[in-house]
Amino acid sequence: MKESVYKSYDELPLFLNAEIVGKVLGVSSTTVYELLHQKDFPSVRVGSRLIVPKEKFREWVNSQTERNG
Repeated sequence: MKESVYKSYDELPLFLNAEIVGKVLGVSSTTVYELLHQKDFPSVRVGSRLIVPKEKFREWVNSQTERNG
């Protein structure tokens, strides 16, 4: 598993692209793209790109932690 280069949510930009999501979660680009297309993952389409609002991503991570913890 890859180690995240980010040490806190405050370091993240307002909107995350696939590369940043992968770095934060420590997962491969394939896994990120699978997540981006899941109905419960907070991605937003802007043109042909999928991005993730930082606060929605944080909420998603918290919900996954509570559900799986």
